[in-house]
Parts: sequence; C-alpha cells; structure tokens
Amino acid sequence: MIAHANSIRLALIGYGFSGKTYHVPLIQSVPGLELTVVSSSRPDEVRRDLPLVQVVAQPEDIFTRTDVDLVVIASPNEFHTPLATAALHADKHVVVDKPFALTLAEARGLAELSRKKQKLLSVFQNRRWDSDFLAMKALVKENRLGEVLHFESHYNRFRPEVRNRWRERIAPGAGLWYDLGPHLVDQALDLFGLPKKISASFAIQRPGAQIDDWVHVLLDYGRLRVIFHCSMLVAGGIPRMALHGTQGSWVKYGFDIQESQLLRGMHPGDPDWGKDPLPGLFYDGSGGPGKELPVPRSDQSQYYKGIRDALLEGKANPVTPIQAIAVMAVLETAIQSATTGQVLPLPLTDQERATYEARESR
Repeated sequence: MIAHANSIRLALIGYGFSGKTYHVPLIQSVPGLELTVVSSSRPDEVRRDLPLVQVVAQPEDIFTRTDVDLVVIASPNEFHTPLATAALHADKHVVVDKPFALTLAEARGLAELSRKKQKLLSVFQNRRWDSDFLAMKALVKENRLGEVLHFESHYNRFRPEVRNRWRERIAPGAGLWYDLGPHLVDQALDLFGLPKKISASFAIQRPGAQIDDWVHVLLDYGRLRVIFHCSMLVAGGIPRMALHGTQGSWVKYGFDIQESQLLRGMHPGDPDWGKDPLPGLFYDGSGGPGKELPVPRSDQSQYYKGIRDALLEGKANPVTPIQAIAVMAVLETAIQSATTGQVLPLPLTDQERATYEARESR
C-alpha cells in the first residue's frame, strides 16, 4: 500500500502502440491515478498529446524520482524484465505489459524480487475485461452449458504483408505467440485453472516472414480440451470464441470493441464505451438457429481501478505474480513443444501450484 495518500503518481515507459492506445487513456480515466512522467524515444509526440506530462529520454531517469509511486512498462518485450528489475530495486511498484517476461526463469526472478522488496508487481492483462470473455465466464459460472468439455479461442488477423516492426523481426519476445498468446493463456487459466499437458505447433506462412505467424496450441485438462489458434492469414468467418458443453454450445463472433473505440478517440465513461453490438449465440442441440445472448459491457479500465484499490486500500492485486508465472510457464512450454514435437507437462513446482491454487480459491 501507499500510506497516507489519496492518489498514485505514475510513470510510463514506452509510448508506442500499447502505451499510447491503451495505457494512457485507461490510466487517465481512473480517479486517483496521476500520470506525471513518460519516458519515450518520441518526446515531441508525447508533448503534443500530453502537454501537462513531463517527458524524459531514458527510463533510468524515472527510477530516482521521488514523485513516482508506480512505474508502468510498455516497452518492447525484451526490455520488460530489465526495466521491471530496475524499478523494483528503486522501490517502485510496477505494472508490466504482457508478456510479463521472456522466460519462466525471468518471471520467477521478478516475482521473488517483488516479494523481497514488498512492492506490488502486476501484469497488464486487460482482456480479462473484454465483453466476450465476461460473457463466457458468466455462462460457465451459471452452468448454462453443463459440463464444459471444449473451448476454442481464436485470435486471427488478415495481414498478408509483413510489416517492418520489431514484433515481426527475429528478436527476443517477437512473433505471434508472444504477442497474442499471453491474452489467450491468461483467459483460459483464469477460467479453468492449470492444465495437465501442453502441445503446440508453430509455422511461418507469409512470404518474407521471419518469425512465427501461425500458432496452434492445445491445453489438456483431462476431459476438457482448450485450443488456441492464431494466424495472420484469416480474412474472416471464424468465431472469436466457441464453448461446448454437455447442455449446449456458445459462440461469439467479432473482437471486443474497446480497441477500435480507443483508436477513434473514445474513452472509458463515454456513453457507448464497451457496448458490443454482436451478441453471443447459444445452441441447445435441437438443430434450430442459435439464440442471441447479449454480452456484458466491457471495460478494461477496471484493471487500473484494481491497481489503484490495491495500492490505496490494500485490496487484491488484479493480476498477481503467481498468475503471471503460470502464464509464462504455458507460453514457454508451448514453445518447447512446438520445437520438439512432444506433449509436455506444465513445469511448475509443488509450491507454485499450491500458491496458485490458494490464490484462485479466494
């Protein structure tokens, strides 16, 4: 907690797509959060967009400041661990954009450091507050589909031309799995817990592509199977999510609307914020058309409200280090499976499993 305070002073490292599109508007929409400084290689752009915020050239300039309580890291993936480590050593609370780290060892090291320093450490898993996931979570809680035995989560795009950006070059933390996998894995673990085994297949399909742009991952829970599929060559027609159980099926088309709203300049609190125009479809097995089920309004600012409440009121961290470790374990194991062709167990220790299960049972 931050004692004797009624607001949290934030520093943002990185003003690329994620920092500019997601973090800044979500932070600014939450009372009690004050964005005071940004570190960016594009200072003129930051000053134009955020004239009241200080701009520094190097992240290191942030760590010694006394007017910063929380550091938000939205840099390229390979810098997440070194920047989070430096911030924690400087006694700052830390939010890291996904992926939390590049390896399970790095994730464990960050979690241990945050425990020793007694500082909040969290991962920006904003898609826990997407309309499709909120709808699916409610269906499972209400037992609407009976025993759930099959879940598919597709995150596809149609980008046949390879872009000249770090995410699509050979670099640490690049590729489709590191980009989209953390969202898919976190949602599945939040809903179903830890899988028993993992198998995966990665491919490079686009001409000129340097790193994986097609991903297929299977989580084995016993009777339940969870499938993730990502591709850069899907033009449409595939549901975003499909959930199948002993009493029916539910499918949802279309992406959550918040990203497109943010890109159009809309912000949390606007009248139409998070209103998804596409309902889910429930099938009862009778052969008739699907029944439309409206989905809840989405609101990713709830993540930062959770961070605020954790620091000012001592409430639960919305995404904990042990949850981040579990996601990293799945990400890393899927890479190993795709490389070796083996079906692999989840490499968590007994203590990590116990900590994860204790956290999830609250």
